Amino acid sequence: MINEFKDFIMKGNVMDLAVGVIIAGAFALITASLVGDIIMPIVGWIFGGLDFSNYFIALGSEVTATSLEAAKKQGAVLAYGSFLTTIINFVIIGFIIFMMVRFVKNLEEKEEEAPAEPPAQEVLLGEIRDLLKK
Repeated sequence: MINEFKDFIMKGNVMDLAVGVIIAGAFALITASLVGDIIMPIVGWIFGGLDFSNYFIALGSEVTATSLEAAKKQGAVLAYGSFLTTIINFVIIGFIIFMMVRFVKNLEEKEEEAPAEPPAQEVLLGEIRDLLKK
């Protein structure tokens, strides 16, 4: 059973999946920073200095704080600003993945379209064959 598990883990698909998950986790952190630290401040500035990260609706009368972090400590809140940031994050990741898949697909199509030239030896043998026919 241990050998079967070892064979399963060492298959290419499982290792590729593990690498993909690790890369995706790192990519998600980069994208979250891009959205939270660069894009959302610009969007907030365009809309008059709005800070989306602190947009929330208190779900109880005990919540009186003005920042999301403090409000979460006081009680239940609906953090729609964070949700909006996450949606933008998702759209950016989706678009980047779409562009990567499109790029790879175009590369594969170009490889299929490019006619493979036969080796020089085959060309020479073909010419000899044609001369012998004459």
